Amino acid sequence: MAAIQDSTFVKLCAQLASRLSISLASARRQVDQAAAQEGKRDLEGRRAMAQSMLDSLEGGDEDSANRLTSLLSASEEDCNFMLED
Repeated sequence: MAAIQDSTFVKLCAQLASRLSISLASARRQVDQAAAQEGKRDLEGRRAMAQSMLDSLEGGDEDSANRLTSLLSASEEDCNFMLED
């Protein structure tokens, strides 16, 4: 049987996943890895890590928009690649 999950932590991870356009599992994995690197393995530490990651994304809206635009633009060698049929 799966363990009961903390709803606040799941909500923070869901917001992070939404902002990064990744799955909830990937967002949780990123938070868990970042928290483990700082030695925070308890639930409160992981919540704080998820919140700090969200806060860092809030401050960099224009930077992330520019990064997405650069990722979506085609480079010279990819200009003949068809995205749709």
